[in-house]
Amino acid sequence: MEGAEEELERRSKFLDSLIKKKKGIEQHDCLNVRVRASDMPLPLQNRAFRCARDQLESIPGKLDSKRLALELKKEFDSSYGLAWHCIVGTSFGSYVTHSSGGFLYFSIDKVYILLFRTTVEPLDH
Repeated sequence: MEGAEEELERRSKFLDSLIKKKKGIEQHDCLNVRVRASDMPLPLQNRAFRCARDQLESIPGKLDSKRLALELKKEFDSSYGLAWHCIVGTSFGSYVTHSSGGFLYFSIDKVYILLFRTTVEPLDH
């Protein structure tokens, strides 16, 4: 029961942070990045911003969402361990479960990026 209470408290804090940021969305002007929601440490956020910006600049013309998502996932898998997931697009809905400290939802220009990590737990049969 105690684990469930801790998880509920963690989710409550996360939702509170979303509400607080809704009124004043953070903006990183140097990269034209807007953080929509995050519980990720700043160094990891900055790495994600740079990686995404580099990929967007290297792709001439139309956005290649799959390629950008793959590159971000590969970058974070190789640097911070497996179980990273990335969703990229100009319009999408999502609801995900993530590991504490492993969630970042941001936009660059009109491209929205959701980067999150899950931990793999064995299923009880």
